[in-house]
Amino acid sequence: MKESPWPRLRPANNKDCEKIASLLYEALKEYNLKPDPAGTDADIKDIEHSYFERGGTFYVLEEKDGPIIGAYGLYPVDKATCELRKMYLDSSYRSKGLGKLLLEDALSKARQMGFKRMTLETASVLKEAISLYKSYGFVEYEPEHLSSRCDQAFTLELE
Repeated sequence: MKESPWPRLRPANNKDCEKIASLLYEALKEYNLKPDPAGTDADIKDIEHSYFERGGTFYVLEEKDGPIIGAYGLYPVDKATCELRKMYLDSSYRSKGLGKLLLEDALSKARQMGFKRMTLETASVLKEAISLYKSYGFVEYEPEHLSSRCDQAFTLELE
């Protein structure tokens, strides 16, 4: 059996929560965005309950020696729609195609899981991420609500 290349994607579990939080909070700090452990970020305290038990999924991108360098979650909004959440990449791994890897994997998994639409919320300071989303066909829309640190929302039909 051939060993998988590194870094590699794998499903997350609750043992990863602390490392995921660290990745997330470091990225937020870099862009002067505030963590919200009691609200927007409460889902990463219990990945298995927040994602897997609700019919979603959460993946981490890790290096061979263990650090988690990227992540994304697919949170079911309804039967047809999932929300892309917590897609972050460690700053030292950006501009290497790994953001595309995360997004392409998320899109593929969402389709495999039967979702017809993907939504996401983001902050306008995350220019690289917004550019990536737009390059994959995401379009801006007006959601019913936005989380506290987000000022934009995007949607993509998956069919």
